[in-house]
Amino acid sequence: MSGKKAKNDTPVIENRRARFDYFIHDTLEAGIVLDGTEVKPIRAGNCSLTEGYVKVEPNPPRLLLFGMTVGEYAPAGSRQHAPDRARTLLAHKAEILKLYRQVMQKGMTIVPLRLYFKSGYAKVLIGMAEGKAAHDKRHSIAEREAKRDIDRAMTRKRI
Repeated sequence: MSGKKAKNDTPVIENRRARFDYFIHDTLEAGIVLDGTEVKPIRAGNCSLTEGYVKVEPNPPRLLLFGMTVGEYAPAGSRQHAPDRARTLLAHKAEILKLYRQVMQKGMTIVPLRLYFKSGYAKVLIGMAEGKAAHDKRHSIAEREAKRDIDRAMTRKRI
């Protein structure tokens, strides 16, 4: 057996609420700048993306992630990170400017969809999103319940 660790590319934190509240048009994988005391709580799943959103600043081009909450890391003591601070996302300049042009359209926003580790680096999957109206959400709920009923009926038939 080699001395390398197995790479764990499974999602750590999902923002399931985003797919319910928004139509996701386009996605982008971006790196995230973390403090040292933030990594272990994220690996442990002590993090929330539900309230998160991304703001694009054109000059200089950068992405900032707001509303992501990372729990405290108890062994850090007095060197604790701020749980609700704005975090910088890493992407190419051309990608940031493309996102900026898309956000300038009415009704478009950028939301974090998933936070995971890839080859030891923390990554955030962000999506260009358009808000859903109430009738769209009702349609999503009806589809989900219909699928659940079909799955229940299929499992009953197998027994």
